[in-house]
Amino acid sequence: MIEKRRFGRTGHMSTVTLFGAAALKNATQAQADRALDVLLEHGVNHIDTAARYGDAELRIGPWMREHRQDFFLATKTGERTYAQARDGIRRSLDRLRVDSVDLLQLHSLAHPGDWEVAMGPGGALEAAIDARAEGLVRFIGVTGHGWTIASMHRRSLERFDFDSVLMPWNFVMHENERYRDEFEAVCALCEERDVAVQTIKSIARGPWATTAPDRNTWYQPFETRADIDRAVHWVLAKPRVFLNTVGDLDLLPAVLDAAGRFEASPGDEALRTMVEERRATALFGIGT
Repeated sequence: MIEKRRFGRTGHMSTVTLFGAAALKNATQAQADRALDVLLEHGVNHIDTAARYGDAELRIGPWMREHRQDFFLATKTGERTYAQARDGIRRSLDRLRVDSVDLLQLHSLAHPGDWEVAMGPGGALEAAIDARAEGLVRFIGVTGHGWTIASMHRRSLERFDFDSVLMPWNFVMHENERYRDEFEAVCALCEERDVAVQTIKSIARGPWATTAPDRNTWYQPFETRADIDRAVHWVLAKPRVFLNTVGDLDLLPAVLDAAGRFEASPGDEALRTMVEERRATALFGIGT
């Protein structure tokens, strides 16, 4: 069985692997329904989607008729102004066929200009707060990618008491001293405030060398069972964090299977060897 951890102050006991619904971006309903069977088989009880994930919200909507009570449901708004975010939140609820979601996140809030708009007067954060007051969302989070996102999350947490954060974490990024220090600083602050920490890109091997093949991930993932096991177990060995599953439905069972067999970290040396042998690289260019 996949371990469950308390999702911060929400109190929800979420499986340590959250279903990253970016995998449904281009999926048919039949493919999505097969993915639901996989989630139920492994006991996954937390879905993380977003308005920007193509048809993902539309694919999840039919699941909610019978399974709303089985999942902590999270989505995201990538809008930056109050009016756009307000309308976007309601559109997401319609697409998901629900009256409310458990978590609404400000999506990919890394660019300083976007941050100022979204977090300022008349910004998306105010729309999220109002949606919470109306009972449309229960909790509010913030997400992002790239080398600067950990420091941006610290800035966001200084501005508002978010309930969750989401950012990349894998061994390649861990090896960058600056990112590692900033990531650990955010985790320490989140532990102090009881804020949930979600991680992404656990099995990312690097950017595709040329044009990506017919795969749903914009990055090249690790694909063998041994590599996926090592990458997943290394992330899950960090207390309190959650791992969002891969954006590739074909690899979803392997990630969940690895999570179900998690016992301990394989150790940094094992990851370092794997990264060197597979020539794994950072997704976001060279960190500074």
